[in-house]
Amino acid sequence: MTENTLTTADTKSAARVTAEAARRRTFAVISHPDAGKSTLTEALALHARVITEAGAIHGKAGRRSTVSDWMEMEKARGISITSTALQFPYRDCVINLLDTPGHADFSEDTYRVLTAVDAAVMLIDAAKGLEPQTLKLFQVCKHRGIPIITVINKWDRPGRYALELMDEIHERIGLRTTPLTWPVGIAGDFKGVMDRRKGHYIRFTRTAGGATAAPEEHIPADDALEAAGTDWETAVEESELLSMDGSDFDPDTFRTGESSPVLFTSAALNFGVNQLLDVLVELAPSPGPIVDVDGNPRPVESPFSAFVFKVQAGMDSSHRDRIAYARVCSGTFERGDVLTHAGTGKPFVTKYAQSVFGQQRSTLDDAWPGDVIGLANAAVLRPGDTLYRDVPVVYPPIPSFSPEYFSVARGTDPSKHKQFRKGIEQLDQEGVVQVLRSDRRGEQAPVFAAVGPMQFEVAQHRMAAEIGSPIALESLPYQVARIVDPKDADFMNKQVSAEVLTRSDGVMLVLFSTPWRLQGFQRDNPDIELRSLVAAAEG
Repeated sequence: MTENTLTTADTKSAARVTAEAARRRTFAVISHPDAGKSTLTEALALHARVITEAGAIHGKAGRRSTVSDWMEMEKARGISITSTALQFPYRDCVINLLDTPGHADFSEDTYRVLTAVDAAVMLIDAAKGLEPQTLKLFQVCKHRGIPIITVINKWDRPGRYALELMDEIHERIGLRTTPLTWPVGIAGDFKGVMDRRKGHYIRFTRTAGGATAAPEEHIPADDALEAAGTDWETAVEESELLSMDGSDFDPDTFRTGESSPVLFTSAALNFGVNQLLDVLVELAPSPGPIVDVDGNPRPVESPFSAFVFKVQAGMDSSHRDRIAYARVCSGTFERGDVLTHAGTGKPFVTKYAQSVFGQQRSTLDDAWPGDVIGLANAAVLRPGDTLYRDVPVVYPPIPSFSPEYFSVARGTDPSKHKQFRKGIEQLDQEGVVQVLRSDRRGEQAPVFAAVGPMQFEVAQHRMAAEIGSPIALESLPYQVARIVDPKDADFMNKQVSAEVLTRSDGVMLVLFSTPWRLQGFQRDNPDIELRSLVAAAEG
């Protein structure tokens, strides 16, 4: 009797988990800097009615900073340099939106975020088209099999022809575009869009400063010509050309990453944002099984498991704690659960679980597959860590990118010795920079290694503003790093324009002054094995 009762209870629990997972849409917005990513993030939250007035990037007279940009450096520069999580309901679904750093120097942080999503929105500037950072992030999505929804933004400003942009995307990245909406009016004269699946005209009306949701009027196709004139005729003709070219939406090729549905928007004016939300609900995949380190998929109805994809401190000056962002992979999370940290086998108590909305926090009682949970006071957690309950699992670690910039960090105030060591450890654990050390340089002169120089600025700012231990950085003349076997370390340290240091995870790296110096060494010493650090995502 008891066994049958438990079996029934387990079945009901699994059914609930499956149903809740099916309601989730977890995605990231990726783009080149200045494509309007943070503005779109704000507009999505506005149209979902979780905020009442949109901010805009700081620096445009009188406007507020966006919900997702909370760090002082972000507000001052008007760019995203950290990733944040926003969760809100829309229709019958729960949206988990992960905003990513826009600057190329923080591509490693963006890559971590992309390990935690089921889909991506690729945002493209209507005037600039595909840009270098967009191309790189597309390759990450392609490698990970993440379906992409393409959004052409800033259609309210002068830009390129819509058909030209479709051709560029197809030719440069091999992604077939299948527009779901098509602009009525050229770039710079954005009146509305044609819904290509339903055939009607959606006319937008501007609001003051774009601070509130733009009203929409759905006009039947028979009346659209009178409403939009020749712009409607042009949209119809171009839509027919797309159909003749095989550019109508195909759900199968979208899921396999061969095609991408396209929408046209102006995030600053809140035009086309409702259409994007609807497409995410209707087309974006819900959470499914996640493959563990052994290649085995763990179904969503399995006992609870999650992996940490980001650790962030300094979100609130009144709280000196650290938040670990974890993506729920399977099962049900309940605040207070005692989980197991897969790396150490030690228990991890979740008393201080939180739901994070930008910088804002609230107590989180439960979560389901696809959700992102914020775990406070998470000093033992690092990006890539796995947490589980009952049935053990380990998810693949998050690889590090190959650094190209190196600087020695030294504290400028000798009385802040303890704060200096604590701050360096914190930056390392969060992945703000990679921290390298050697006996030759000593503990007071760690080496920062970064993908881009702006990471050094963030590290320096946080050491002074949050840790209270200002640092000076001295640039080192190295450009490339390789993993070296410990047995070859002494030999490598004797080489000209090379230096061996140890990363905090115990991996030994040899730094070379130039790629040509590395090539020359490998040519002269073929028996010495040097391995690349480049993340698998770039492959």
